[in-house]
Amino acid sequence: MKPWFEELDYVVSPMGPLILQRRRIAALNDQEVYEVKLNDEYLMSSLFYDAEVALSQLVLERTQGEALDIVVGGLGLGYTAAAALQDPRVQHLTVVEALAPVIDWHQRGIVPNGKPLTEDPRCQYLHGDFFALARSTGFSPDLPGKTFDAILLDIDHTPQLLLSDAHADFYTIEGLAAFARFLKPGGIFGLWSNEPPDTAFLTRLETVFGQAEGHTITFPNPMQNATATNGIYLAHKS
Repeated sequence: MKPWFEELDYVVSPMGPLILQRRRIAALNDQEVYEVKLNDEYLMSSLFYDAEVALSQLVLERTQGEALDIVVGGLGLGYTAAAALQDPRVQHLTVVEALAPVIDWHQRGIVPNGKPLTEDPRCQYLHGDFFALARSTGFSPDLPGKTFDAILLDIDHTPQLLLSDAHADFYTIEGLAAFARFLKPGGIFGLWSNEPPDTAFLTRLETVFGQAEGHTITFPNPMQNATATNGIYLAHKS
């Protein structure tokens, strides 16, 4: 039997100490849970991924066409990317991740979605800063300026609560407008948030893209015997 608690990796990253840990929770019938901590704060957990899956599902439900070429910003524990690959129309998926150790976890298969993502020929990891790429030549090193059918983003906690102040300009009208050039006409931008959709940010998305909608995702929190809530923003490029 695996130990009750195990630290699988510890790295001092450019954003601070990054920890991958695994533990079994007795109160949940010894369920095995993977957790990621950054700067001693919990960043993500394999207990809670409903909204990450919903992000992919909602975006792809609205994305037209076949042989889709999409981008996911933020690899995390891989749930958004894995859900996107469930759609057979996805021909190519680029997953942008700033923290090299996170990509390494998946390539080594030590996180739940690591092996399926790494072994899927449609999936490519891109080590880079999503926000820096959005300001410059985009998400294809070989084809600067390339456009995509959909771009999904799951990095910051909310458009206001950021992992780094360096991300702030992305969420302005000017930053979103610069980013929008990497979406094809009719393309979809999807954004995960730890909080329900904010009216002011929806208005900003609508100003830039032409159409926007917000969704509230609820799911059980077994640790607190309560219901948790996340948000999804969707923007449709005119």
